[in-house]
Amino acid sequence: MSKFRIGLIGCGVISDIYLKTCQKFDILDVVACASLDVDEAMAKAKAWNIPTACSPEEIIQDADIDCVLNLTVPAAHAEISLAALGAGKHVYSEKPFATDIDDGKKILELAASKGLYVGNAPDTFLGGRMQTCRRVIDEGLIGEPTGVSAFAGTHGVERHHPNPDFYYKPGGGPLLDLGPYYLTAMISLLGPVARSCGFAKRTFDERMIESKPRHGEMMQVEVDTHVCGTLEFANGAIGSMMMSFDIWDSQLPRLEIYGTKGTLCIPDPDPVHGTNIFGGEVYFKTRETARWTYKPRVQGLEEWDVIENLHGYNEDSRGLGLADLAYAVRDGRPARANGEMAFHVFDIMMGMLEAPKVGAYSVLNSTCTIPLPLPENFPQSEVQ
Repeated sequence: MSKFRIGLIGCGVISDIYLKTCQKFDILDVVACASLDVDEAMAKAKAWNIPTACSPEEIIQDADIDCVLNLTVPAAHAEISLAALGAGKHVYSEKPFATDIDDGKKILELAASKGLYVGNAPDTFLGGRMQTCRRVIDEGLIGEPTGVSAFAGTHGVERHHPNPDFYYKPGGGPLLDLGPYYLTAMISLLGPVARSCGFAKRTFDERMIESKPRHGEMMQVEVDTHVCGTLEFANGAIGSMMMSFDIWDSQLPRLEIYGTKGTLCIPDPDPVHGTNIFGGEVYFKTRETARWTYKPRVQGLEEWDVIENLHGYNEDSRGLGLADLAYAVRDGRPARANGEMAFHVFDIMMGMLEAPKVGAYSVLNSTCTIPLPLPENFPQSEVQ
């Protein structure tokens, strides 16, 4: 396989960074793009020199396409993924994996029955910052991991996204939108989750779009917009999460990992997007460097040590997981940003949203393995 031929379905805002990243990998060849809006597909094809602009059905039925890049809205993820798999194509999809647990199971079962690969965003855990965390955890710098905390507090997406409606419909909300970044990072470092619980609320029944061109329009909110949860990992570590579209601002670090010998702190240089970025510094403290005092003081990150980042992909590299999947298909190995992990993340989130309704823990029936670290010299490491 000299080229992995990609058909893009969904030509919205997020597609541009995927197309930019695809151009960095010789193995990837985007040969067609499709949208329900034909004009949008034609404009995308012209902007990125894609040979064909067509309908989603034409991409699914094109025998020369190896993989569908599914960047549709969340409500359409399962439908497109199942259709592509049914036509014998591999699939790489945006998050969330699906909007219904049964649909998620069908995707994995169909892929397995046909010997096809399913990949899924986010792939930010493959970036330099999270791979740095993976390296130092594997090297034992913080000892045995005991806990993790993740916080993402924003006031939604209506201030910057031109069409934010789908973020407030089923399949949207802060947990399904932001949660996959944090949960995927946690699982890539600590392994699968055994059970979860949570609380959730919907603070506003409607919101005003503040971005152009639809400034002033009102949207109905159909999902919970402030979610707090607790996770018990299979290895015994305990995690906590808060994902919210109801917070104006916050000083909380976005992700911290605690161990018997030290702490990793991953602050957020981009307060809007959380760990929705690939690069950034990783701070740490150990028993020897931690300072203790009974006097109140402001503790800044200048008091933390910075871990050297030896890894690549510290810029926005959405689509890196797709490139890894292409090499995985070629070489017959597991993909790193794979469907099993994405479904496990989705299963965790559904359990967190269901827990406050039933007043009980959600015991996870799904699981996954920790993906292998990304080689520092990827993709040179994959050249045959």
